[in-house]
Amino acid sequence: MSALKGKAKRIALSLPAPTGKVSDTIALAQRAETLGYDDVWLADAGGLDALTLVPMILEKTEKLRVGIAVVPAYTRTPGVLASTFSVINQAYPGRFVPGLGTSSHTIIEKWHGLKLEKPLTRMQETMALLRTMLAGEKTDFSGETLRSKGYRQGAVEGLPIYLAALRPKMVESAAEIADGVILNLFPRQVLPKILEHVAIGAERAGKDPADVEIVCRHMMVVCDDKQVGRDAFRANFASYYSTPVYNKFLAWAGYEDAAREIREGWAAKDRERTAAALPDELVDEIGLIGNEAECQQLIRDYAAAGIHTNIASCIYPTPEIMEATVMAFAADRFSF
Repeated sequence: MSALKGKAKRIALSLPAPTGKVSDTIALAQRAETLGYDDVWLADAGGLDALTLVPMILEKTEKLRVGIAVVPAYTRTPGVLASTFSVINQAYPGRFVPGLGTSSHTIIEKWHGLKLEKPLTRMQETMALLRTMLAGEKTDFSGETLRSKGYRQGAVEGLPIYLAALRPKMVESAAEIADGVILNLFPRQVLPKILEHVAIGAERAGKDPADVEIVCRHMMVVCDDKQVGRDAFRANFASYYSTPVYNKFLAWAGYEDAAREIREGWAAKDRERTAAALPDELVDEIGLIGNEAECQQLIRDYAAAGIHTNIASCIYPTPEIMEATVMAFAADRFSF
């Protein structure tokens, strides 16, 4: 695991703003830059389109790196992604990091009416096409999930692409074919095992594992009342762990009983049972919940364990808790 500690540590803030307004999101990004954050990272799960917001934020800031964790790979074709990435990278070279992921059955199948099929193959084929397109080469590709023939655009230089991953095959593939790996919602005890798979994938591609940036969005409540924070976590994420992707991940991480109880509770439409299947101990393993000093130390611990870019994401955004979260990682109050 020590091989994964070579990159500089970065602190980041998750966007959009709690109001969901474009103007407030841009203002929050500007404030993050003033406070000394290294990055801001957007989600792209509906509402405010991240790929539209990114250039707005880049235009209104000077140094911030702006990432997306993640753009669902199923909702845009590789050609659309490649052309969008080209525009942003040309306008703001060196400051944009697109992250792709399979997303979830809820988002892909229910929201968008698409099929979330063969996720590992889909990500591999998406990356293969993107590499061809961004190299300025003409496409001639026919895979299991994607096809493209005759598409060509200007080459795009120096743009990293990161992939989100949960279980071993996707983690290894992300480290092998992408420039960084995005992690999310994992119990702390499983991190060493995840990083072992990062190393396997990187070495498979002949890469130094230290060159693969590890990014994590930490679901966080900075407050003195831990029970308030735990309840907020359950309210936000019990439904996540009922979906096939996250439910299987929770079982793989060693929480088979909790995964089964969540799955069965959700199927029975018993929301109280589903939430109760995430006991305090498990919530504390996944979320970052506590006062400022406790949350700061947890971030330092993650950085020491191998996470390079740590994204603070306020999941209970009352004005007071949002302010506490933003200020907890300002440069004059936090360092690695």
